[in-house]
Amino acid sequence: MLTTQRKQLILQRLATQGQVLAKALAEELGTSEDTIRRDLRELAQEGKLQRVHGGALPASAAVADLGTRSTVSPADKVALGRAGAAMVKPGQLVLLDGGTTALQVARHLAPDLRATVVTHSPTVAVALAQHTHIDIIMLGGRLYRHSMVNVGAAVIDAATRYRADLFFMGVTGVHPEAGLSTGDGEEADVKRALSARAAETVVLASSEKLMTASAFVIAPVNTLAALVVPSDTAAATVHGFRKLGVSVLSAA
Repeated sequence: MLTTQRKQLILQRLATQGQVLAKALAEELGTSEDTIRRDLRELAQEGKLQRVHGGALPASAAVADLGTRSTVSPADKVALGRAGAAMVKPGQLVLLDGGTTALQVARHLAPDLRATVVTHSPTVAVALAQHTHIDIIMLGGRLYRHSMVNVGAAVIDAATRYRADLFFMGVTGVHPEAGLSTGDGEEADVKRALSARAAETVVLASSEKLMTASAFVIAPVNTLAALVVPSDTAAATVHGFRKLGVSVLSAA
């Protein structure tokens, strides 16, 4: 089998089965594991998959910059944002991550809601400004332009001053085995720090993030208080998370 044919097969298997095991595929094709690993490495360099121990998982489409991500699954993100906003109760202190879904949470909060929102995202802070009864606290640091969030030690240090009721964590990958992941190491550090300051951490996951993985691991999925997914998410996907004890909610 030619290299291009093997790579096409690998991508087809990822699309239909959700993972590729290098040893099993090498045995099936009668080639060496080194050959399959080289194929996986080259496909990973092209951004078409995420290598993991023993094989590969689908790469998340959510690792693109903020502008590009705003065009991906827009209807899902509106529904997820509405569902997230409904979780916020009066008087709560909420940590709100950056990203396109977090923006939808900010936009769907009740106009008369009285609460405090702490965020490290300038774009989220601006979106919240129209909510006159919400106190907005910004965590400053180095601006990571790709995601339009502040990162670094200053953000992590500032987070220790708060005890939040909820943290809406943004991720690029959500997978039962690979866990919660993102495409940048500093972002992953900030997300872990914010999660540690919250009584409950919630992920609002649009369809392109489910059953995919990115390079930087944040935490296992069973650390979440809830995973909110689009209403048309496959039952098998939902079952895979619930088997791990994850509370999976559907965004109407």
